[in-house]
Amino acid sequence: MADMCPELYDPRMGYDPTRKLTDGDVLDRMPEGWWGDAGKIGRDFGFDTYQAGVDFVVRVAALAEARGHHPDIHLYYRRVRLTFFTYEAGGVTQLDLDAARAVNALWDELSSTGETGA
Repeated sequence: MADMCPELYDPRMGYDPTRKLTDGDVLDRMPEGWWGDAGKIGRDFGFDTYQAGVDFVVRVAALAEARGHHPDIHLYYRRVRLTFFTYEAGGVTQLDLDAARAVNALWDELSSTGETGA
C-alpha cells in the first residue's frame, strides 16, 4: 500500500500514512471546515457563479494529480463537494487529511485573490 503515493511516504516517519485511522484519530486531526469520520471526510465550497465552481474543480484536479491522491468531486450549480477516503485502506488515512489541508490552502489562496467568486 505504501506505493500509492511514494513521494509522500517515507518509512522513517515512524507510521504508515496509508493506514486507516480511527474515528477518534480523524476527529482529532480534522482540517478546518471538513466533516466526517473514519469512513470519509468531506467539505462543501460555495461560489457566486457556476463557472467559479468549475474553475475551482480544475485547480483541485491539478492539485490531486500532483499529489497522486484524488478526491471524489461533485459539482452542483454554485457548490462543489469534495470527499476523500483511501479505497485501499477502506477509509480515511493520513493521506486524506493531508490532501484536505492542501485543498484548504488552495481555497485560502484563491479566496485571498478573489478567484472563488464567493
